Amino acid sequence: MRFDEHFLDEIKSRLRPSDVIGKTVKLRKQGREYVGLSPFNKEKTPSFYVNDEKGQFFDFSSGKTGDIISFVQETQRLSFVEAVERLAAEAGVPLPAVDSRQAEQEKVRQGLSEWLELASQWFEAELRRPGGRAARDYLEKRGLPEKDWARFRLGFSPPGRTALKDYLIAKGARPGELVESGMLIQPEDGGAPYDRFRDRIIFPIADLRGRVVSFGGRAMDPQARAKYLNGPETSIFHKGHQLYGLAEARKILAAAPADEHPPLIVVEGYMDVIACQRANIPAVAAMGTALGEEQMEILWRHHPEPTLSFDGDRAGRQAAARTMDRALPLLRAGRSFKFAIVEGGKDPDEVLREQGPVALKTQLANSTPFAEALFIRERDAEPYDTPERKTALKARLRKLAASIGDADLAQAYKEDLLGRYEQLWPTREPVYTVGAAAREMSRARWDKRRNPNAPSQGPATSQAKDASRRLRQSPGNLAAALALAAVRDPGVLDDKIEMVGAHGFGDAKLDALAQELVSLRYEADGLEAEGALRHLQAKGFPPEMMGVLERDAGRAGVSAPFLRETGERARMLWREAFDLLMRLESLERAVEAAARDLDRDHDSSTLMSLKTERDQLRKLINSDWANPDADGPVLPH
Repeated sequence: MRFDEHFLDEIKSRLRPSDVIGKTVKLRKQGREYVGLSPFNKEKTPSFYVNDEKGQFFDFSSGKTGDIISFVQETQRLSFVEAVERLAAEAGVPLPAVDSRQAEQEKVRQGLSEWLELASQWFEAELRRPGGRAARDYLEKRGLPEKDWARFRLGFSPPGRTALKDYLIAKGARPGELVESGMLIQPEDGGAPYDRFRDRIIFPIADLRGRVVSFGGRAMDPQARAKYLNGPETSIFHKGHQLYGLAEARKILAAAPADEHPPLIVVEGYMDVIACQRANIPAVAAMGTALGEEQMEILWRHHPEPTLSFDGDRAGRQAAARTMDRALPLLRAGRSFKFAIVEGGKDPDEVLREQGPVALKTQLANSTPFAEALFIRERDAEPYDTPERKTALKARLRKLAASIGDADLAQAYKEDLLGRYEQLWPTREPVYTVGAAAREMSRARWDKRRNPNAPSQGPATSQAKDASRRLRQSPGNLAAALALAAVRDPGVLDDKIEMVGAHGFGDAKLDALAQELVSLRYEADGLEAEGALRHLQAKGFPPEMMGVLERDAGRAGVSAPFLRETGERARMLWREAFDLLMRLESLERAVEAAARDLDRDHDSSTLMSLKTERDQLRKLINSDWANPDADGPVLPH
């Protein structure tokens, strides 16, 4: 029977390791862990630890570690399936229905797994035979001594075309099975299959349970076309589902003291993973492919913020950039990445050999948060010597922030990225706002009106002016017109006060003004334009604000008919214009989301439909939409 990760996670979530293991081992509480005598070795001093938070046990006397499933397997001499069945019954989790076709496929996979394991043992033996001398010399030259070869199950494939094939067939394997496992290559012309890995150092690739599912090979011949060669996709090996070194990295994470939280490092190559793990740093690699969404999900199950340490060369930077783009839509609170580049253009393997494990740990700990790394990537993409290029940078930052699926985090990223943007040219201060500090203060006051029990914020300080540089510039003309009308007649906000409080006027540079007007409306009902202006100036908004607003609002033309009306009709048109702008923003986000999904879904109909609706709405906003006699576009329903 084959169990998926969700089924296994459900069992583990219902059973505490200390309860399951405590039936076999006498445990006592020690801090945040439980400790007892090893069930695997005779000992007088306890060296066996159980950590419920990590869901792991670790036995220092034998070096064994794992979860409750592997513990039951080890102590009760059960197969994986038998251990899962026993624990599922204890947890009250029903077993999945047996599918005869799935059972047959599992039987085939099990057979392939056995041949892969036998091949791994043969590769290990070949490394120590006379033919593996050059490979042994290479590993020692790379600073990897013989005592570590067995830990990582390193091996060697001889240069013969059918050496592995001949050995496995002699053991009873069929050529077709070995082709299906990825160990042999079937020529397209129908010739006899031959070994995929020849004259290479072999790195076995294991799944989470430590079973060999494929191999990677490093060429001994410097003229080989492929320096590194990975096994192909098979029924038991999917590159996008696997991370090299994960089983060993889990052991290192599990062995860490409860009060320590070591980083989980993602590096580029097999030797880098081995170097990190030899330095007791949990590390994995994506085996030559860009880090995919499923691999990210696996990483986040083991660490909330893994550290990506790609090489500092062009290929490494490109790999980091691809990972950022793939990760952005998946980010949320408690799920992100950090970035670390080892010094001097070296990789972790070189640092370990030349400077030792302490230096490697120190350099990998010097990491950069995701938002900062993303901004640096965009900032360094091209020079910004013209207004057009500066504006293009701002547009890219806005688009990247909007690609985050979590709305709250997307807003936080927008503010962070655009705040960094403003700091690039600190002498150019916005005119409309007194900055982020004022915006935060006014939002806090507005929240206080909605929730009297909310903690109050301190008053704005002289830092408000400096913080204003973090805000975005160049508000849209319609947004400026909406803001101008709200200053002239604060009562226009009444029917939309919640929406304005949440979204402002549709332009980030006007956010502080919007929040102050919302707060003012709650505080002083019936306040007119003159009183509103005095209040805003007293809060630090510059006197020239109205002039700039009037200038930009004047460019809105027919899209702002409420500026040409008075009384209730002006308010009605203002509300309609506000709704149109909010709908346009929503459509812009939907278009971007559909564009991101295009590569996955291969269905452009949704994207085209959204683009059509968005473009029609743009035309409507720029037309004389308030005039019933105008021949403007009709917005689809």
